[in-house]
Amino acid sequence: MLTASAVVLLRQLGIPIPALPVLVWAGAATYGQPTLIAAALVLSTVAGTAGDLPWYWAGRRYGYRVLKLVCRVTISPDSCVRQTETVFERRGPVMLIMARFVPGLGTVAPPLAGALHLDLPRFLVYDAAGGALRGAAAIALGLIFHDQIDWLLDNLAALGSNAAVGVGTLVALYVAYRFLQRWLFLRSLRAARIGVHELYDMMTRGENPVVLDVRTRVHRKLDARQIPSARAVDLDALETTLAEIPRDRDVVVYCACPNEATAAKVAMQLRRRGFRRVRPLAGGIDAWASAGLEVIPIAKEG
Repeated sequence: MLTASAVVLLRQLGIPIPALPVLVWAGAATYGQPTLIAAALVLSTVAGTAGDLPWYWAGRRYGYRVLKLVCRVTISPDSCVRQTETVFERRGPVMLIMARFVPGLGTVAPPLAGALHLDLPRFLVYDAAGGALRGAAAIALGLIFHDQIDWLLDNLAALGSNAAVGVGTLVALYVAYRFLQRWLFLRSLRAARIGVHELYDMMTRGENPVVLDVRTRVHRKLDARQIPSARAVDLDALETTLAEIPRDRDVVVYCACPNEATAAKVAMQLRRRGFRRVRPLAGGIDAWASAGLEVIPIAKEG
């Protein structure tokens, strides 16, 4: 049971190892032993929450900046941050429960909850509830299919070191697949970008490019800076915004993702809708501010 708990702890800390199969194995190993079943569930829940707490405190102390760090260290695509922000905007702290069942969201949810100053007692309740539900589901699968799992483990044991090599190879392939998935994702975003100084020159020459801020409402609350004249756009209401923009105007889209993931995706959507002069802003709002260019407080949204 300690092995399963350690794997869950490492997974929640951000190490890209699959925890679900280990929990399923724990369920099979404790079949017919109610005390051990309960212990496995409690230990996995505690381990998961313990792994999430450092991310929660990091988010609480460093705010939205820790989300940028998550994008850089996780092997999930950067869009997972936006997905988690959107879920939190719609569901509130229930997001912490849902995140345990959605790949990519589990690493982002705790620091986002901290950055949004969700109080510690509620964080612990919702986070533990999510861990307990996931643990219970995985352990239940192990209990239901314990005969098949025992058969598989017996055959693996008979294979000896070959089995260990096989399992290690599968884990390595899983991690390699996730890294490949991220690489392909980043490669797909290599659309033509515009630099912050080029955008600034366009604005000072009076070309009046349309600048769209496509960060989520949650992110705009965390980082209340905005490029002058930018329009805050919710992707759910993107069509309404597009109806107001002439298709012969230059359109620049920015977000706060380290790889401009959201901005690049929106730029591609606009091109499919007939906007030919649309580009994501390289580096987003942070590159603009780092270049010493003017930022203004974002208007409060209703």
